[in-house]
Amino acid sequence: MSRRRFEATAAEAAVALGPSRTKDLAGLLAQGRSREHVLTVLATPTVSGMVGTLYEVMEEDGVSLPEAAAYLRGYVAAWVRGRDEVQVRTVWSGPSTSAVPVRATAQVLVEVIRAAHDELIAMTYAARPYAALTEALSAAADRGVQIHIVVETLAGARGLLHGLEPAHAFTSVPRLRLWHWARDPAVHSHSRQHAKLAVADRRVLFLGSANLTESAARRNIEAGALVRGGDAPRRAAEHVVELQRLGILRPFHP
Repeated sequence: MSRRRFEATAAEAAVALGPSRTKDLAGLLAQGRSREHVLTVLATPTVSGMVGTLYEVMEEDGVSLPEAAAYLRGYVAAWVRGRDEVQVRTVWSGPSTSAVPVRATAQVLVEVIRAAHDELIAMTYAARPYAALTEALSAAADRGVQIHIVVETLAGARGLLHGLEPAHAFTSVPRLRLWHWARDPAVHSHSRQHAKLAVADRRVLFLGSANLTESAARRNIEAGALVRGGDAPRRAAEHVVELQRLGILRPFHP
């Protein structure tokens, strides 16, 4: 009997849920949990319909709960092996040349945000409201992604940034957590939080020169690297989390 519809639906659900919650779904299926129970445990506005459809297709194709659980676990295992293969490519914004195609930094940042299913960590020096990025961040928050953004502050920039706090750029994003470098002005009077990066689920890392502003993302000459797989995304995220744990990075309340 063909299981192509089930396989396609299961793959779509796994992509929507991400590896961590797909493993949770497989565990619930292996326990024989009902559709209603699974939806209560896993549902977000983005994926509740997907999980319901999966149960319908399982019933139509005659796929048992243990079979579905085994398939999803195998899918996640293959996905994890594939993502661990390291891929690195450069990202340029600005004038194009025949030697290197240019992709807008904004497009790549949105791709990284959309790739996040569980966690997104970003750092920026300057920030201004930019619809493409805030819309992608809001969509990530709606699907349950935990979002942490580290920003410089006007006080920390000591006159080098003007206008509203960089954190103001993210006020429209629900459930987003803002952080700043709580440095001692007497010791770090000339230091800045100047890192610019974004990490999705500790498996995709964008590291570059661009701030989270429209001019940096679309108009300036900016350079960066997009890393998929390997240790670099995980280590970058772990470093930020450790800085938070040590109190070097602290919550910022605009």
